[in-house]
Amino acid sequence: MRTTRVAAAALLAAAALTLTACGGEPTKPGAVTQIAGGQTNAKAATVLDRPFNKPELVLTDNTGKPWNLREQTKGKPTLIYFGYTHCPDVCPLTMSNIAVAKKALPKADQDNLRVVFVTTDPERDTPESLDAWLKAQDPSFVGLTGDFATIQAAARTLGIGIEAASKDANGDVVSMHGAQVIAFSPKTDEGYVLYGEGTTVDDYTKDLPKLIKGETP
Repeated sequence: MRTTRVAAAALLAAAALTLTACGGEPTKPGAVTQIAGGQTNAKAATVLDRPFNKPELVLTDNTGKPWNLREQTKGKPTLIYFGYTHCPDVCPLTMSNIAVAKKALPKADQDNLRVVFVTTDPERDTPESLDAWLKAQDPSFVGLTGDFATIQAAARTLGIGIEAASKDANGDVVSMHGAQVIAFSPKTDEGYVLYGEGTTVDDYTKDLPKLIKGETP
């Protein structure tokens, strides 16, 4: 798989241009479409020449307890995604693709991997709703919710733009958010690889064994 090296500063500057509009009804637990296979994107992994620092982020997890991102993921291969449970397409597909690819890993690597879903719609995404939604994907996935301004600030440090949920002309609630997945190295705890919304199960399946070791995919 061919990778692309991009400066983190360039991603920060482009964040406002890469927002994805999501709206509609929430995906029901157990009804998440799991997509396996598909065409492999040769540029799925964007390797950053200047990795991101892991945000200092303390929120409430899907069990209702305080969760410190840096402490809970220190020294662990970690994937972070900002989205929300009412998203009808991109968010559930992204998490589903990661969940399917994760199952191909050896059990020890599955247990070591941390996958964190940070809501961009904390007003509706309660710990309870996050827990039910994530269990339909993978029970080990962690969901975080809390103050929107805190979430937005953390996302910005990773070059991910998000906006508060609002109603469109049809009265549907729409959330604008970047659809990037950031991979953090267990060696440095820095975000060194980025994946866009077109990343497939095959892409993650090929890259996860290297990400687990903190290697460049």
